[in-house]
Amino acid sequence: MKIAIIDGQGGGIGKRLIEKIRKATPDSLEIIALGTNSIATFGMMKAGASKGATGENSIVVQANKVDVIMGPIAILIANSIMGEITPKIAYAIGNSEALKILIPVNKCRTKIPGIQNKTMNQLLDDAIEELLIYYNTNNPEKN
Repeated sequence: MKIAIIDGQGGGIGKRLIEKIRKATPDSLEIIALGTNSIATFGMMKAGASKGATGENSIVVQANKVDVIMGPIAILIANSIMGEITPKIAYAIGNSEALKILIPVNKCRTKIPGIQNKTMNQLLDDAIEELLIYYNTNNPEKN
């Protein structure tokens, strides 16, 4: 199974996701770090991604080559993350056939009701739980 972790700025959310995935799942999962900038990609690679790439074209190309896309919900909003998410990136992710497991972050002029009582760590744990459910029901080796 291939998982793309997409993040921008310093890659903090992506880095934490990768660390949690590596603790919770087998090493056989291929985690692809896709940063909107080199700092984000570097941070995610350091956290344990299998490989990484940077920039709009890398994200657009990889969006249809993975089984799961994870990252902050802002990756679906054009011009978010201080302009790092281009309309092409948002479109490619939104139209990808991959399962999208998104972290609901109340930033980028977007409010998501119902999450105000959860910490970032709890939100990331919820995302990992969703990934494990998907992995365990869609992994031919486990069935």
